[in-house]
Amino acid sequence: MSKVFNWQLGREMDYPREVTSPQKQIGWIFDTNKCIACQTCSIACKMTWTSGRGQESMFWNNVETKPYGSYPTAWDLEVMKKIGPGSWEEGVYDGQTVFEAADGRKEKVAGVLPSDEDWAHPNHGEDEIAGGTMPQGMHINEETHPLWFFYLPRICNHCSYPACLGSCPRNAIYKRPEDGVVLIDQSRCRGYRECVKACPYGKTMFRPNHEVSEKCIACYPKLEKGLQTQCVEQCIGKIRGQGWISNPKEGVREDHPIDYLVHIKKMALPLYPQFGTQPNVFYIPPTHVPADYLAQMFGPGVAHAQEAYRTIKKDEKLAGLIQLFGSTPFILERFDVRNGIAKGFDKDGTLVAEVPVTEPTVVRDHYDKKRDVYRLDVT
Repeated sequence: MSKVFNWQLGREMDYPREVTSPQKQIGWIFDTNKCIACQTCSIACKMTWTSGRGQESMFWNNVETKPYGSYPTAWDLEVMKKIGPGSWEEGVYDGQTVFEAADGRKEKVAGVLPSDEDWAHPNHGEDEIAGGTMPQGMHINEETHPLWFFYLPRICNHCSYPACLGSCPRNAIYKRPEDGVVLIDQSRCRGYRECVKACPYGKTMFRPNHEVSEKCIACYPKLEKGLQTQCVEQCIGKIRGQGWISNPKEGVREDHPIDYLVHIKKMALPLYPQFGTQPNVFYIPPTHVPADYLAQMFGPGVAHAQEAYRTIKKDEKLAGLIQLFGSTPFILERFDVRNGIAKGFDKDGTLVAEVPVTEPTVVRDHYDKKRDVYRLDVT
């Protein structure tokens, strides 16, 4: 057991392995306000990586409807029961992580092993609304949403302190030193499923016909060519950004897309930071969902993140960066916004994306004299 500093918790914590930081750490941003649960990301991932025998129930990428959806079933509720209650005080988490809640005699990580039935319902809770039924005469305005749900896209978080890695008795799981991607060496795996039990996000999965565990590999063949992952590139809602995330103790870059949203604007937040794994997928929380509910999922910065998103039109740089999402298949290493134009650059400094901060609006005449037609849609 070693002591490590988890910047998402604001404190040191216990971790069952020695830690060596990668040269750089892959990271993602998901904007939940724009996700429509079309599942294009899920299918793109599945067609690429998990279309074989024994992988039928594997969705390395999935999209859940919160608050009732989850895959595997109740993955987050069961883990929260294991670690118990906690609280935040001035950005510091007071509570147990999955490592600190473990019974050291029996396990290195306090985890939950899903049953076969838990993997049988990938669409559990889909589009189910929280808040009951809509009474007669009720209406919804911008501030009040008594009935709500939202979509939560999920992949492996490629955590800085992976629970799967910390639990593996075979040392079969490792972080790539060049980019922080978490992988399983299947030549060493013996299918004990300790990693499946340990991952608090339910993103390590067992393949029964091969008797080994498998998980998201962050499309590393694409990363090595400077390209974004399949789920990011194929997202038709343009909700995803991908790049490299800095450790705030080592300094952050204001011209870097992920750093800017996570560390500077603090608009993108980790999912269940209290688990202690320091996940590297960050979410812009939905603005229409009660902040009290979201705080248990994304930590104490939810209200600030929601307000930043609601007022994004007043911040040209922030709005321009969001517009760059989905604008290029290349990983953006730097961005610049000025004079109403957002630009993105790759690792070589080459311009690979250029978009307007505000989409131009063209108003056409209701009646077109030349064609002698009336237009129903004039914008």
